[in-house]
Amino acid sequence: MKDRIALLVAAFWWGSLSTIGFLVVPMLFARLGSPAVAGNMAGQLFAAQTWVALACGLVLLVHFRAQAGERMDAAARTITGWVITGLLLALLQQYAVAPRILARENLKLWHTLGSAMYLGQWLCAAVVLWRMGRRAA
Repeated sequence: MKDRIALLVAAFWWGSLSTIGFLVVPMLFARLGSPAVAGNMAGQLFAAQTWVALACGLVLLVHFRAQAGERMDAAARTITGWVITGLLLALLQQYAVAPRILARENLKLWHTLGSAMYLGQWLCAAVVLWRMGRRAA
């Protein structure tokens, strides 16, 4: 039962990243008249997504730690590494990159870096979900 809940949490993390980053934010820029308004709303969505990522990542870390007991197997260590990497990317994007984007400081550089970090976090969540799904099967 706990494994299934953890799998759902991983799916929620990946799905929320996919929905916001690849559907909602592009739709904001396509539908709202002003890029400034769309950018402001996108920033708020990405900030909320960071909290979702942190909650999901922490639940997954607690799950794997509790499951491991004394020793973690290699698969659990690998998944844990991907979770930690995804969380670090989320935190760096939110607290190091996003403030520079909002300040419009070298916007092209910081926006590109933030997008790459978001894509990296999406890939980490995808790997976590994939590996957890394989373990469940």
